[in-house]
Amino acid sequence: MKPSEALRRHRAEILALATRHRAHNVHVFGSVSRGDDSDLDLLVEFGPDASLFDAFALQEELESLLALKVEVATPDGLHPLIRTEVMREARPL
Repeated sequence: MKPSEALRRHRAEILALATRHRAHNVHVFGSVSRGDDSDLDLLVEFGPDASLFDAFALQEELESLLALKVEVATPDGLHPLIRTEVMREARPL
């Protein structure tokens, strides 16, 4: 299944997993937002009570749910050289 199709089919589950792992403001960026559909890149913000475990668990559970490679990033975790471009192309889920 293409990442864009998986995203459409499982939007509610993706958002539920994000909430369970203390993440919010979920956006898609990268190839899916540009129409390339080669992988799934999500940009999220974690709440102050989130831990590093939440970030890893969210990524693993998303990969299991969608059966494809998922990258989870945060705005602060983006390299400064790409941050502006990623923030510009990111689209709300």
